[in-house]
Amino acid sequence: MRARWMEPGCYEVAPGVHRVPLQMPADGLGAVNVYALETPDGLALVDGGWRVDTTFGEMERALRRIGHGTEQIHDIYVTHVHRDHYTFAVELRRRHGSRVHLGVAEADGLAAVGALGSNVPTNSLHELRRAGAPVLADTVEALTAAEPFYPSDWEKPDHWLAAGPLRIGQHAVDVVHTPGHTKGHMVFHDTQRGLLFSGDHVLPSITPSIGFELGEWDLPLGRYLDSLSGLLDRPDSQLLPAHGDPTPSVHVRVEELLVHHDRRFAAMRDALATLGPVTASAVAEAIPWTRRERPFATLDPFNRMIATCETLAHLDTLVDRGQITVRSRGDRDVFAVA
Repeated sequence: MRARWMEPGCYEVAPGVHRVPLQMPADGLGAVNVYALETPDGLALVDGGWRVDTTFGEMERALRRIGHGTEQIHDIYVTHVHRDHYTFAVELRRRHGSRVHLGVAEADGLAAVGALGSNVPTNSLHELRRAGAPVLADTVEALTAAEPFYPSDWEKPDHWLAAGPLRIGQHAVDVVHTPGHTKGHMVFHDTQRGLLFSGDHVLPSITPSIGFELGEWDLPLGRYLDSLSGLLDRPDSQLLPAHGDPTPSVHVRVEELLVHHDRRFAAMRDALATLGPVTASAVAEAIPWTRRERPFATLDPFNRMIATCETLAHLDTLVDRGQITVRSRGDRDVFAVA
């Protein structure tokens, strides 16, 4: 069933700030929230959405509800380089000359996508093989290699964003680097109005995938937890996420996410204690997944990949903390309780 937050439209979340859900066909997340901010010059967007055949018409219909059109979008501030956030921003630039802004630490990932020329998540497949799941890696590779790839979706932005102050229209916004989901993920914090545009960094009912990008795997969960905790040092604000309903408090959700990951650490240590020295794939198969506590085997191949890589990210962090050990055996790692 479609969740209510996914229903097409244009929903005011604060004076002059509107949430526009754009549909994501054949994707488990269902939709992505793009935020339209009214400015003296027209509209600015936070995130761009995924360029599919229906996206332009959806955006036009949504903006007409507030007396605007896509031709009035002058700037698009993208939280990270995943296709459901970036590719429609590039399309709007192509149509209307909108300026596209992206975090500078996404530059390598964006270049790698262009150089690869496909949707195959090569680095995630490498991690799957390190996790002891070569058959799953081959399955995901075949599925993603068959997907259409459009090089024009991945053109460079007009401007690389660095962390620090930014002005959007009449409002001062802090650009905050929040790595973990991707290396260059940024959130946009309007402290004056108490709004945090969180992209995929903080989501209200699910946890983001960790390190799902091209490039070196460099303890992504550790970076995620550090940048997540860092939001507790900032003023609490309304959470405006890329997927799901806005909620009143960033801090409440951050605390919930930190507790969630502590529980996942404990579940994985318990699995290792029961199973003995095993691969990350074996640990992933031994624990439940999603809010519905689903068995690993019931997930589709893409989500089995996400689950296995998330398990590997947790185990790598436990190794870094000295709580478990790891030994390489050929092209796979084997983990054990310290």
